[in-house]
Amino acid sequence: MSRSGVIAAAAIDHRSPLTRMIAGARGVEESAVTPAMVTEFKTAVTRVLTPHATAILLDPEMGLPAAQARARNVGLLLAYEQTYWDHREPGMFPRLLGNWSVRKLKAAGANGIKVLLFYNPLDDAALNERKRIWVERIGAECAAEDIPYFLEFVGYDLERGADTSTAEYARMKPKIVIESIAEFSKPEYRADVLKVEMPVNLKFVEGTESFKGQRAQSRGEAMECFQQASEAAKKPFIYLSAGVSDAEFLEGLRMAGEARARFSGVLCGRATWMGGVPVYAKDGLAAFEDFLNTRGVANITAINDCLKTAVPWYSL
Repeated sequence: MSRSGVIAAAAIDHRSPLTRMIAGARGVEESAVTPAMVTEFKTAVTRVLTPHATAILLDPEMGLPAAQARARNVGLLLAYEQTYWDHREPGMFPRLLGNWSVRKLKAAGANGIKVLLFYNPLDDAALNERKRIWVERIGAECAAEDIPYFLEFVGYDLERGADTSTAEYARMKPKIVIESIAEFSKPEYRADVLKVEMPVNLKFVEGTESFKGQRAQSRGEAMECFQQASEAAKKPFIYLSAGVSDAEFLEGLRMAGEARARFSGVLCGRATWMGGVPVYAKDGLAAFEDFLNTRGVANITAINDCLKTAVPWYSL
């Protein structure tokens, strides 16, 4: 994925959420946004941004045509999970794509497999054991096919689910992130790279540019959280952007560098291209490509500049 051992990957594996974003920007029902439009969007992102990336994360449902547009020698990661968890199950239990396997994803051109797990170590013990077994099974499947396993885990609120925008959750987030990193660093999961959240929500960190007025941590406390999360990792880890703005993500990367966190790069999407969704929705493909060639490239270049403090994945 990178000769230097630092991963500078872009992500556009979004499916239903991207459809919803485009529909919202156009002021239409989701059904009015066709799969072809989503593929067109993904293809533009891939074509313009991958010359500045080491890999691109796509999905096999609407993203495979976009993979053909990536720059030469850029790796391909493919998502293995469905967009949403199984709503029939408690605790946001994940689902894999029914018509795909690791073998089929590899045959489709994947250089690595990514799965997303919603995980809160404070949730029901039996539920979390089922989730851990799920992660193990995918690890065994990837090992059998000799393909890198990128394991992404994202915390959630026990009461509010995916809504983690509160100060109360921001106070709990460091514990959730750090304990999750420690758990999935264990060898039985066979993860090659952990794709992790930053251990704090900068909107609630007093003393940061992103601070919105309600304090969960001080800047000094947040720096300690970055250090503790890094120390918990026994596998290479990279940061995800979690849908925050490009400015907030950049500030977080700078803090990680200042804290000497031993991260090995990034795998981020919305922090680079999300601002172009209304451009595409209202003004079309050409205008969106203009956005990507200016603001999008500026965003990914700024992120890459923050990777000077990252360490090679093979050093861990």
